[in-house]
Amino acid sequence: MRIGLLGTGPWAELAHAPALRRHEGLDFVGVWGRRPEAAGELADRHGTRAYDDVDALLADVEAVAFALPPSVQAGLAVRAARAGRHLLLDKPLATTVEEAGAVAGAVRAAGVASVVFFTARFQPAVEEWIGEQADRGGWFTARAQWLGAVFTGDSPFAGSPWRREKGALWDVGPHALSVLLPVLGDVRRVAAAAPGAGDTVQVVLDHTGGASSVLTLSLTAPPAAAGATVELRGDAGVTLLPESTEGAVPALLRAGDALLTAVRTGRPHPCDAAFGLRVTEVLAEAEALLK
Repeated sequence: MRIGLLGTGPWAELAHAPALRRHEGLDFVGVWGRRPEAAGELADRHGTRAYDDVDALLADVEAVAFALPPSVQAGLAVRAARAGRHLLLDKPLATTVEEAGAVAGAVRAAGVASVVFFTARFQPAVEEWIGEQADRGGWFTARAQWLGAVFTGDSPFAGSPWRREKGALWDVGPHALSVLLPVLGDVRRVAAAAPGAGDTVQVVLDHTGGASSVLTLSLTAPPAAAGATVELRGDAGVTLLPESTEGAVPALLRAGDALLTAVRTGRPHPCDAAFGLRVTEVLAEAEALLK
């Protein structure tokens, strides 16, 4: 399947472009970016073509991968879906319910396949654990900590304007929800949200399965304290999310597989645009409480 990449920043450089180049089932046709010189440099490094016009790229592909800020992604995703292109999207789908709803609606109306890249959901050990805990049920409570050192370490994403504006709630909050929702059920209500040090937030969720969960999210953690943990407690005792040292590229290769499968079978992937919309709705509710 012919696929193009929209975006030329660090995430495109470190993850998307290498994955698209390596994927055996995807033909990496070209790159478009808001900075033409960056698109040219990225294309040269990965043996593909730079496009000056996004519509020209859309005309040459069957699918599009996104490595763009969420507010930019949303509008271009609607445009691509209306052109009949399948979508490999990044999280968060958008940072407003209106924009996320527009993407999900365009995907539904066009009948195209969509996959939102929640990194953990494309790591085999994590996905197996999620399935096992969902089948087991009987969970009483959960605790998720997603602590990054983006603004306190040497992260290449430290200069990201949208992360500076929206913080951990929108950057790592989607990861936590992507793990918790399939295990504990949908969120009936966001019970509380409170700020902490830096951009840290604490969010309390009430789930349809009867459990509650507490999320601690940060991009300003001390580097020595950074990391992700999820703990479930219930009838079966206590279980922890397995650690994964795998990088983003292998996970993106599997996300590419998932998109191809959704295209071939016509069956939506669990992490499709509709799921991305639901994650956006939960995060928007938490943001409203914080304000």
